[in-house]
Amino acid sequence: MADYTLYGADFSMYSGKARAYLRYKLFNFDDVLSTADVYKKIIEPKTGVKYIPVVKTPSGEYLQDTTNIIDHLEELPSSRPVYPTTPKQRLISLLLELYGDEWLVMPAMHYRWNFDTVNQPYLYKEFGNIITPNMPGFIKHFFGKKIGSRFKAMVPKLGITKHSIPALETWFEKEFLPSLNEHFTHYEFLLGSKPCIADFGFIASLWAHLYRDPYPKNLISEQAPKVSKWIERMKDASKVEGELFANDKIPETLYPILKNLFEFQWPILEDTSNRLTEWYAKETNNISTGHSVEIPRMLGMHQFKIGDTEEQRSVMPFSQWMMQRPLNYYTSLTSDEKKVVDPLLKKVNGLYAMRFKIENQVMRDNNRMVIRSN
Repeated sequence: MADYTLYGADFSMYSGKARAYLRYKLFNFDDVLSTADVYKKIIEPKTGVKYIPVVKTPSGEYLQDTTNIIDHLEELPSSRPVYPTTPKQRLISLLLELYGDEWLVMPAMHYRWNFDTVNQPYLYKEFGNIITPNMPGFIKHFFGKKIGSRFKAMVPKLGITKHSIPALETWFEKEFLPSLNEHFTHYEFLLGSKPCIADFGFIASLWAHLYRDPYPKNLISEQAPKVSKWIERMKDASKVEGELFANDKIPETLYPILKNLFEFQWPILEDTSNRLTEWYAKETNNISTGHSVEIPRMLGMHQFKIGDTEEQRSVMPFSQWMMQRPLNYYTSLTSDEKKVVDPLLKKVNGLYAMRFKIENQVMRDNNRMVIRSN
C-alpha cells in the first residue's frame, strides 16, 4: 500500500507539477483520477474546496495547492531538496516558479482551447472520464464538452483574445521557446543537472497542456526539441542524480526569460497587489483586528501588455501569494547577500521589482486565501 495518494488528473496543469515532484522525491504514492465521485466523497469534504491536485499524507492530512504541497513535504528530511540554499539561485528559482505558475498559463490555455479541430476529440474524452469513466466514448465526449466549456470560458479572462493572440504566439514561438531551447541545449535542468522548484513551476504548463495536447506538442517537438527532452526528463526524474550549478551560478541563457518576466509579468503583479490593497481597505472599514478576510478569485479588470499589444484581463489576487515568495525572500537577505544578488537583478532589469512593498500579505487559511487584519 502506498504511503501517499495524489488526487489529480493527467490533463490538469498543477497535477502535473505535483506528480513530477512526488516522483523526483521518490515518494511512494497512488495516482488517483479525480472523478466526480472522488470530488464528492474525498476532495470537497477533506479540503473544503473544489480544486486539484490534493495529496493525502501517511498521517491522513489532505494538502491542497501544489506550492503548499511542496512546501509542506519539503519540511521532511530528504537528500533531494528542491529549494536552492544560495542567495541568487534561491531567488531566481522562486521567480521562475512564479513565471511558470502564473505567466505560462496564458500560452497553456491558448494552445489548449483555441485549436479545437486538433485538440477537441482528445480533450473532451479526457474531461468525460471525470464524470462518466465507464461510459462509451460518445457519452464521455458529451459530458466532457460540458465540463471543458467552463475552462474554455477562462481564456478571455486571461486576456487571450483575437487582439492579443498574435502577440502571444509571437512571444511564445519566437522568443520563449527559442530561449528555453537554447538553455536546454547546454544544461539538463534550469539551474543545473537536477531539478529545483523552478523546474517544477515550468513543468506545470509545459507538460499537461503544452506537451500532452496534440497541437502544442507537435509545435514544441518541431520548434524546440531540447525543451521536449527536458519535459521527458521532468515527467519522471526519479533516477536523476545531479547538482545545482556551483558558486551560485545563474547562466546567461536564462536572462531573456527573466527580462521578459520583469518587463511584462511584473507590472501586472504590482497592479494586482495595489488593487487588492484598495479592495481590502474598503472591506475592512468596520472589521475588528485579527479578522480574516477571504480574497476573491477575481477583482475586476486591468490593462496588461504582451509585446507591443495591450489588452484587458481579469485581476487575479491569488497571484500575489506567489509574488510574495520571491519578494519576502529578497527582503530576508542580509546586506552582504544583497550585494551578491543585486548586480544580477540589474542585468535582468529586475532590481526595481524587489523593492516593491506589499501592504497586506495574502495567507492560506483552511485552503482559502485570506488577508488577516492587523
